This record gives sequence, C-alpha cells and structure tokens, in this order.
Amino acid sequence: MKKRVLSAIVMIAIFVPLLIIGGKTFAIFMSFLAILGLYELIHIRESRKEFPFLVKMFAYIMVLFFSMSHFDSIEFSYTMDYRVVAFMIFAFLSPMVFIHDFKKYNLNDALFLIGSVLFIGLSFNLLIICRNYDIVYLIYLLLITTITDTMALFTGMLVGKHKLCPLVSPKKTVEGMIGGTVAGSFVATAFYVTVINPSVSLPFVVLITVILSLLGQLGDLVFSSIKRYYNKKDFSNLIPEHGGILDRFDSLIFVVLAFIIFSSVL
Repeated sequence: MKKRVLSAIVMIAIFVPLLIIGGKTFAIFMSFLAILGLYELIHIRESRKEFPFLVKMFAYIMVLFFSMSHFDSIEFSYTMDYRVVAFMIFAFLSPMVFIHDFKKYNLNDALFLIGSVLFIGLSFNLLIICRNYDIVYLIYLLLITTITDTMALFTGMLVGKHKLCPLVSPKKTVEGMIGGTVAGSFVATAFYVTVINPSVSLPFVVLITVILSLLGQLGDLVFSSIKRYYNKKDFSNLIPEHGGILDRFDSLIFVVLAFIIFSSVL
C-alpha cells in the first residue's frame, strides 16, 4: 500500500505541473505516453507472436504523428488527414505480400496495428487539444474519472455484494459502479456549473456527466477485457503497484472520446 501511495504521489507531482504549463511541453509529454501506451498494446499482443521490427517502428512513428497532430490547436475538434490514414493503411497491409509468411505477419496483425495506432493516437491527441482549448475542461474530465474510480473502489469495498462483470473484472460490483457514478457526477457537475459555465442547464450537465462517468467505467472494463484475453494482470509494470500507462488512462481515454461528441453542446 505504501508503494502504491508513493507511486500515486510521484505521478501527480509529474502530471500536474505539466498540465498547468500546457502548450508544447504538455503535448510532448502526452505523446510520449501515447508511445508507451502503444508499446503496451503491442507488447501484450506479442505475448503470443512477435511483429516484424520495421512494422513496429512504423507504428510508433504513426502514433507520434497522430498524437501530435494539430497539437497547438485551440479548437476542441479533430480534422483527420485522410491522406495520412490512407498511407498508413497501405504501409501496414503491404508487408503481408513481401514477407511471404502468414505466421510472421498477416491480416489480423495489420488490422490490430492500424486500430491500435488510431485508437491510441487520436485519444491522446484529444487530451492535448482539450488542454489547449481550456484547462478547465480537462480538469472536468479528470474529476469524472478520478472521483468515479476512487469512490467505486471504496463503495465496492464497503457495501459491494453484487458482481458487475465477474468474467472481466471479478472485484467490481454494481454497488461500486453506482457509488462511483453518483460521487463522480456530483463533484464534476459542481465544478462545471461553478467554474466553467454557471448559466448552463443543470439537468443537462448532470445527464452528460453521468453518461461520461458510466462510459469511463466501461472503458475500464474494456481494457480489463483485453488483459483477460491475453491472460495478463496489467499492461506493464512501468508504475509500481499501478501497472502501465493504459492501466491508468483506460477510463480517461473513453471519457475524452465521448466528450468530443458532446463538446459542441456543452
């Protein structure tokens, strides 16, 4: 427990100052985390079969490109360059012809890398753009995920009896989900109507915040499902007692992806 708390303090001490600084410094840091996140996905997949070295290197280059794309934009939107996406698709599919060995590289491998690069690259890019747009929005999203996860844990420990999704995450309970959603939604909504937009419709913000809280917990379960599929406890051991980057950003990734859908009306 002491090591876990110490790791959390170190993470906060690193992340918060960079969040406050923002700009290129924050963008570079988040892109570095995106590369680590992609590494964890590739590494967990390679527990069954390794990818060709050059294909992996290209994947890291592409996730860096996507995560840093429009990193200085102040608009909370994303304009995808389809030329780059088309080039990436060609680059990942073509090696199937030249390698001549489906055991070394095949369609499943190519699609896994295409999906992973887009998923990780766009998610971390949205976090960067959200910070550039206004730090208060990223704080709002962080409050949703942090309070929800924390209170879901404590509520589950105290009164949890009914398993939420035992095959994916045996320790999560329905009571924990409810407690986390209520607490996370309350704190984040209070922050939104106090700091971001006092004139906004309260029922509307509550509704959106509850949806984001639930989707954050869904993200946690989705990433847990990936680990279960590959029979892994954590994505990596980068952060002592916390796992890897994706173990810490699972909920936030889903929340920021969902928030972009509602950003035009909030």
